[in-house]
Amino acid sequence: MEELKAIKTQYAGAESAMTKASKAIGSLPKDQKKEAGQLLGKLRADFGRAFGPREKELKAAEEAAALAAETVDMTLPVNRKPLGARHPLAKLMEDVEDFFIAMGWQISAGPEVESEWYNFDALNFGPDHPARQMQDTFYVKGNQAKDAAGFVGSNMVVRTQTSSDQVRALITRGVPLYIASPGRVFRTDELDATHTPVFHQCEALAVDKGLTMADLKGVLDKLAVAMFGPEAKTRLRPSYFPFTEPSAELDLWFPDKKGGPGWLEWGGCGMVNPNVLKSAGLDPNEYTGFAFGVGMERTLLLRSDINDMHDLVEGDVRFAEQFVMGE
Repeated sequence: MEELKAIKTQYAGAESAMTKASKAIGSLPKDQKKEAGQLLGKLRADFGRAFGPREKELKAAEEAAALAAETVDMTLPVNRKPLGARHPLAKLMEDVEDFFIAMGWQISAGPEVESEWYNFDALNFGPDHPARQMQDTFYVKGNQAKDAAGFVGSNMVVRTQTSSDQVRALITRGVPLYIASPGRVFRTDELDATHTPVFHQCEALAVDKGLTMADLKGVLDKLAVAMFGPEAKTRLRPSYFPFTEPSAELDLWFPDKKGGPGWLEWGGCGMVNPNVLKSAGLDPNEYTGFAFGVGMERTLLLRSDINDMHDLVEGDVRFAEQFVMGE
């Protein structure tokens, strides 16, 4: 093809004899111009008829060779790129959110640095409650809340529970309210096989007219089945939490992978304390509500073969590879 282009340039290019002859026609006597033009035109036509087909033939051959070189053999084995691994805790959080969304609830996310009012006062924690002590709660030094609702001057803490977002949701969204609040919380725990200072909770809140413990139990049973299979069931044991009254410990039963079925502590729950409803400006004689919370890390340890909390936070690639996407 390159040789053909060179021939075309030589005989029909800008510096070729044919081009020079075409330019020279203008200087010929008038009676000679017509004949010279006809001869030159015939020469160009003859050249084109000789050159054109060969040029098309060579171009077609080049294109065919290029296509042949690019042909993909669909029978060859695929060199798959390594798939990424999703953290099992992130996947669990999504499963829990999907459960609540399927029931028509909303997902609510609040700030991790929270005012002491939302984290404690609004949830009926008294000023001398042990949870407020520095050995249990991280305080943000030198900062005070400047909340538009008027809680100016409240100390700032790193939230110890996602319940802190629920009073805010009651104030800003109104009732009826059905929300789940998954997220990170922080407490001054030492890192060991079953504890970590940064962990994840999902707390749920429903406030409406006429809600009872029966409604709470129904939601808990559905959540247990969604997380642990159709044989899972729950039971409630009397307990105490400042923000619920009555309160209960939530126990879970399911065919345990780690050694047979049995009742295991899973979380806490109860009917929303009237003082919490009052903090949100609601009349407890008109509205009732229920709330519950479960730890995401504990849920993951219960329903998987993971035994040590360290595995969830150390970032070991060998651990993550067990949860490769698509497998």
